[in-house]
Amino acid sequence: MIKIIESPREGMQGVESLIPTSSKVRFINNLLKVGFDTVEIGSIVNPKVVPQMADTLDLIRELNFFNSDSERMVLVMSRRGAEQVAPMEEVTALSCPFSFTPSFLEKNVRSTVYEVFGTTAEVVDLCGKYEKKAVIYISYAYGNPYGDPWSLDLLLDWIGKLRDIGAQVIPLSNVSVEIDAAMIETVFTSIISEYPDLEFGLHLHHGEGDWSSKVDAAYRTGCRRFDTVINGFGGCPKSGHELMGNLATQDLVRFLHEKQIPNPLEPELLKDSIMIANEIYQ
Repeated sequence: MIKIIESPREGMQGVESLIPTSSKVRFINNLLKVGFDTVEIGSIVNPKVVPQMADTLDLIRELNFFNSDSERMVLVMSRRGAEQVAPMEEVTALSCPFSFTPSFLEKNVRSTVYEVFGTTAEVVDLCGKYEKKAVIYISYAYGNPYGDPWSLDLLLDWIGKLRDIGAQVIPLSNVSVEIDAAMIETVFTSIISEYPDLEFGLHLHHGEGDWSSKVDAAYRTGCRRFDTVINGFGGCPKSGHELMGNLATQDLVRFLHEKQIPNPLEPELLKDSIMIANEIYQ
């Protein structure tokens, strides 16, 4: 079964003008009915860095989640952030970014690899305490533009460390590095073979027109978890490659149709969500 993880959080954080909380509530309430495995609804981050996410706690409290089977996920960057949302009934999953690329961590969060690993372990521990799903993203999973060490063996080693602290769901992101289908095939073949007990996902950033072969490579090698954003909006802020967007929800749906793979999304409700997205992703 394909799992589609929709991230209005990633789409909205790229919008410069502040979106009213009421508009976010309307949008996310609709997304929660579409059939996504998970909807990433917001993040607990410094509002000076990402002001669009400053209302995440208020947003969470206003959502209508009672008729939805979707996980409601919030991104956290610290133990303090995790402590704010882990006890909330409305939240069922916490996402947390991890990277073993020292230059990226120093540039973006002023931390070392082992400091970030320690924070990740704390988040996973809190998820266990409050019975939430921990989703640990590996940023720059396929290499990096900084000249820092990367190899398949290094990636496998860090995945093993994440498994040892209790991580069970590990999506891989390329952030701002263009990758080809061959790289995706090599990585997913290796990690799924080495760690068949873990759930891996594809969080793809890409330029225009080059997504299909990459999604196909991930699917053929056993990946069944795909992150999307309606219209492919967003990208990684402050990466220097903001023109690299996300995998568009509509593109993944088209891929599934062409490959005759069952699609879990309700078409009419997805159309409604696309309409609302067109209003707020400006």
